[in-house]
Amino acid sequence: MKNKILSLVIVTVIAFTGLSFTIKDGPKKEVKIEKGKVVWKAYKVTGSHVGTITLKEGSLIFEKDKLIGGKFTIDMTTITNTDLEGEYKQKLEGHLKSDDFFGVKTYPTSTLMFEKVKAIGKNSYKVFGNLTIKGITNAINFDVSIYGKKATASLRVDRAKYNVRYGSTSFFDNLKDKAIYDEFDLVVDLEF
Repeated sequence: MKNKILSLVIVTVIAFTGLSFTIKDGPKKEVKIEKGKVVWKAYKVTGSHVGTITLKEGSLIFEKDKLIGGKFTIDMTTITNTDLEGEYKQKLEGHLKSDDFFGVKTYPTSTLMFEKVKAIGKNSYKVFGNLTIKGITNAINFDVSIYGKKATASLRVDRAKYNVRYGSTSFFDNLKDKAIYDEFDLVVDLEF
């Protein structure tokens, strides 16, 4: 009898502990894809490049006007460059879509799933989530600000964690001025 009661107590404690770290379901607010903007900026020894990428779908989850979750799908086939023109722009965009970088024929989408959200100010949140690129998932955290029906966020992504190897000093030696830094930035502006 003692063992049954002890087992029941242990199961109850585990269940409540698990629930306390699980994101609750709440009202889901779909992101207006046509009004959102995702800007990427990548850095290399000799400069940088900037461009855009489009969300395929996304939503934020709220509970009493407090952000508690979110999920986004990024359309990797929409990677564009905005700081070059003509032939150089087309070459860079083609290269970014190739297997050297994001392999969009094999991996046409990437996903971002919020796992835990912590309020850090009146309209600010720290998000702990999972980012999947090229079928590889890694933990990521970043800050989100929400004002009315708009959200903004900045993410720093380490491409080496997703096996994006081209020009990376994490994988190749002696690149000198051909090196491309592993970390790139995403600046996100959304409406919902």
